[in-house]
Order: sequence, then structure tokens, then C-alpha cells
Amino acid sequence: MSYAPRLKERYNDEIIKSLTERFGYKSSMRVPKLQKIVLSQGMGDAVADKKLIESAAADLSRIAGQKAITTISKKDISNFKLRKGMPIGTKVTLRGNRMYDFLDRLLSVALPRTRDFRGINPKGFDGRGNFNLGIKEHIIFPEIDIDKVNRILGMDIAFVTTAENDEEAKALLDAFGFPFTKK
Repeated sequence: MSYAPRLKERYNDEIIKSLTERFGYKSSMRVPKLQKIVLSQGMGDAVADKKLIESAAADLSRIAGQKAITTISKKDISNFKLRKGMPIGTKVTLRGNRMYDFLDRLLSVALPRTRDFRGINPKGFDGRGNFNLGIKEHIIFPEIDIDKVNRILGMDIAFVTTAENDEEAKALLDAFGFPFTKK
């Protein structure tokens, strides 16, 4: 018996059936699914302080359960004292079981810990079935020890789906339990 994340089982058992009924798909392969989740942090201040990138990458790795990579600048920007090849951020791409585990932790533990949380704004869709979410404080994740954090950082989370439009993507994320606010 191998391990299968709770949300993956829910997708296979319930969500595929409900979305097929709602949108009238002819095949279960047409039902939108979550392809990947990308967590990223841009660190403009890392130009002056190199240790900031290392601590941010360690925190992001702890949150995702997978090693974060450092992103580097592609060109020189003199106004920001930025040179080509300097580290300016971190990112992690999650797929498969790790993606479902992270999504479960995000929805059931991290988001409810957000200060003054009233739900997710549904305006983060891009028109092609992907959803972007910004988080102001990375300390909402239980993996982060608040006493060891030297700086509170924000992050962007991109949910990439196979949905062809925003309506299908929103239905998929609603089925997973995203707490969207009513317009």
C-alpha cells in the first residue's frame, strides 16, 4: 500500500465526477487538473545582503519540502545596483504528491493562520486557467520557527492547471476547498 495524499484521492474520487457533470465533458481526460504549484520570492534587498538569499532559500525549502533554487538576474540595471548573474530571488516548483501535500497544508493550516483572513480574492486568474496568489508573511506556515526568522518575507504562489478558461479553473479550485471571497 503506497501513500496517496488526501486531496489527490479527493480529486480522483469526487472532483472528476462533479466537474464532468457540471461542464459535460465527454472524457475524464478533459477534466481540468492541477499540473504544478510554483512558490517564488523576489528579493530586491539581496543585492546588498547575500545572506538574505540563503536564509530565504532555506525557509522556502522548509515550507515546500523540496530544495529551493536561487534565481539570478538576466541583465544589468544600474538604478537598482544590479549586475547580470546576481542572485535576486528563490523559487520551488512542486508536482505530484508533494504538490498535493503542500496544497493541503496551505488550505487547512497556513491560510487560516493569516492575520485578518477573510478569504482569497478571486481576481488572481490569468485568463488561461491559472491562478496566482500573493502571501505577505511566510511565517503563516507551521514549518517556519518564528524565533529564528530574521526577516518576514512575502511570496507568490502560482497554481498551474490544465483548464482552458478561468471558469473551469475556479470550479476546480473551489472543489479543492479554496476559500474564495464572494464578489
